[in-house]
Amino acid sequence: MTNLLRETVEAVESSKHTPEDIVYIGSRDGYSCTWEEFVSLADVEYDSGFGGQEVASDLEVIFSDGGTLHRGEYDGSEWWGYTPPFMRPAEHKPIRHLVPPAGYWGTLAEIHENADD
Repeated sequence: MTNLLRETVEAVESSKHTPEDIVYIGSRDGYSCTWEEFVSLADVEYDSGFGGQEVASDLEVIFSDGGTLHRGEYDGSEWWGYTPPFMRPAEHKPIRHLVPPAGYWGTLAEIHENADD
């Protein structure tokens, strides 16, 4: 069993944030609560192992720097994932293709590495 509050506090700390850095807790469709409300609601045990997902899949924690915690899930196993804030890359690489050559799929980097220009 996993305590959602302890798991969340550890995820916040692991992301190099504090509760004071949190600007939003909830879902993108408007359900939300304050950190104080979350502390009360999240002090519950749940089974984070394989099986069925128990914690709301669209629950997010948004930080003042733009980083986010989001729920991850695989086969019912659950965890917090962290996405750092977007930082514009220092190097500019022009996009010449958005669709890969026939028979190939991939990221922009993979498409450009394998394209015949």
